[in-house]
Amino acid sequence: MLSFLSRVLGILCVAVALVTAVIDGTKSIAASQLVTTPFGAHWYEFAPESLNAAQAAVQRHVAVWLWDPVIQWILLLPTWGVAGALGALFVWMGTRRRRRNYGVA
Repeated sequence: MLSFLSRVLGILCVAVALVTAVIDGTKSIAASQLVTTPFGAHWYEFAPESLNAAQAAVQRHVAVWLWDPVIQWILLLPTWGVAGALGALFVWMGTRRRRRNYGVA
């Protein structure tokens, strides 16, 4: 059951990556230069309260230094890259491992 949920979440993340790549591609063609939308901009556009809550939670409960160099760097990456990487990770985690028989009958 958990592997199924992981695969579904991974496929949804890959779908988000494809949609945002098409949107960025369309903007790039219209502007005649490379245009990418950062992950943080999309997060802030859809749920600014949760972005602020995540920053406060990480700085209070995990580590202050984690937000500034690490998570801010992730928030500046293109959305299609972050969603694609997360999708690939979730799909990989949801795949079933095959047992090897090694010739035992």
